[in-house]
Amino acid sequence: MHSTVTISTEASLNYGTTGATDDAPYLSVVIPAYNEAGRIRATLKRVREYFVSRDYTSEVVVVDDGSNDNTAAIAEEELRSFPSVVLRYTPNHGKGYAVRYGMLRARGRYILFSDADLATPIEEVEKLFKAVREGAEIAIGSRDVPGAKLIRRQSIIRELGGKLFNRCVQVFAVPGIHDTQCGFKLFTSDAARRVFGLCTIDNFSFDVEVLFLARRLGYRIAEVPVTWRHQEGSKVRLWRDGPRMLRTLIRIRTTRYVFGDVARSKPSTP
Repeated sequence: MHSTVTISTEASLNYGTTGATDDAPYLSVVIPAYNEAGRIRATLKRVREYFVSRDYTSEVVVVDDGSNDNTAAIAEEELRSFPSVVLRYTPNHGKGYAVRYGMLRARGRYILFSDADLATPIEEVEKLFKAVREGAEIAIGSRDVPGAKLIRRQSIIRELGGKLFNRCVQVFAVPGIHDTQCGFKLFTSDAARRVFGLCTIDNFSFDVEVLFLARRLGYRIAEVPVTWRHQEGSKVRLWRDGPRMLRTLIRIRTTRYVFGDVARSKPSTP
């Protein structure tokens, strides 16, 4: 039920043969992880226990983004009895790359990516499924729309930085979306392959590019209020990553994306 794929050199994102098939699970859950040995076991235990209780099939895809701890080994152990794959490569590329790598290799009819800290509880996926059943092709968790429940907030400095970044996002990229950065997003398999097949951003602002491209491709996006609890251990550093994320917004707007027949592009097995 469990498999491991290890790539010891720089990972390739070329497209090829895998993707949703007749025997595909209903849902794939992609979890990017970088040096998450301290909490990945508890996260995967919760994810596994939740989906064992559901009446649809699922798989977990953990992407070890060049960790230098035993994140992958813990993931393999915890998921041994559950349909899953642990993808590993070196060196570290960034969260955007890791998410893209997993999304383009997931087999599910629907594909969720979730942060490794489960700041949004895994059971909130049912709210996203409801939005998809009502016509959305992409449903994104949001902390900034009516109905969202913040159990533990970020520091004031981080909240202010997030609000400033969101203002810039509204101007430069995806007006009307209140929270682009919540790490809890559900896609149909077609939307995942088309959107992530075009993405180029490897850092923490990859979410903006994902939603920008989804809009350009005409996908219906639902912003869904979710429960969220701030977790310590974020890899984002405001003074280091803030300016980089702002530069990325300019890059997104100035990139000439080649859409072509990306609708039928599928990821290759690494």
